[in-house]
Amino acid sequence: MSKTSQKTITRLKRQVRVRKKVRGSADRPRLNVFRSSKHIYAQLIDDVTGTTLAAVSTCNKLTVDTVYTGNKTSAAAVGTALAKAALEKNIKSVVFDRNGFLYHGRIQALADAAREAGLDF
Repeated sequence: MSKTSQKTITRLKRQVRVRKKVRGSADRPRLNVFRSSKHIYAQLIDDVTGTTLAAVSTCNKLTVDTVYTGNKTSAAAVGTALAKAALEKNIKSVVFDRNGFLYHGRIQALADAAREAGLDF
């Protein structure tokens, strides 16, 4: 049996609460965000077919050229890169899924950068 921190448990509870309401489709996919201490990941998911339409993270050096990947600047670069990838696939509107994380810091920076780059949510 693994030990899970109280922070992780409360985040997973928030995640379940949000997932009940947020569904992605081909017209309006779900923009899912995950952050770890070193990286941030974002992907567009069509929940009807269960497919990932586009994915960007700080692990991929081709999309994000920063020295340190665990800050707001890197998160904003991921948001901009994901918006570009979405617009190339004719996706203009998405549903934002913060994955149980609080909407501040890196999550907010990614969302704001994606909005500025042309995504509507």
